[in-house]
Amino acid sequence: MKRFAILLLLALPLLAQASDDPLLAERWKTRPLIVLAASTDDPLLAQVQAALQEPANREAFVERDMVLYTVIGQQGQRNGQPLDAIATKRLLLALDAGNARPQVILVGKDGGKKIQQGADADLRAIFQTIDRMPMRQNE
Repeated sequence: MKRFAILLLLALPLLAQASDDPLLAERWKTRPLIVLAASTDDPLLAQVQAALQEPANREAFVERDMVLYTVIGQQGQRNGQPLDAIATKRLLLALDAGNARPQVILVGKDGGKKIQQGADADLRAIFQTIDRMPMRQNE
């Protein structure tokens, strides 16, 4: 019993760190699409947001079990809901995206990066990439 208590105390900081990484919570459930932008007036951010307003794209997004993360400057959001500073920082660390902005990153259900593109990102091409994934073909 004493060993269990010691192991639990040692594991708590690791569990706390893991729970702060929003991508871990998405694993095996959703496909995060992350848009990194320097400011709210970034053309790529506007392009992705406008594309997702189109009913066909919105339906395709939902059908593929996707969620949208945005990081504008240092402010993160998941599907329009704010992330705290720690979760945003952990998201950026997990992505290992560097400082290049704008960027679009697609993370698969397995937690791996599938696409990392700059200003030329295309939502329909992202959907096509997902449709070619083995896990998607089995859904």
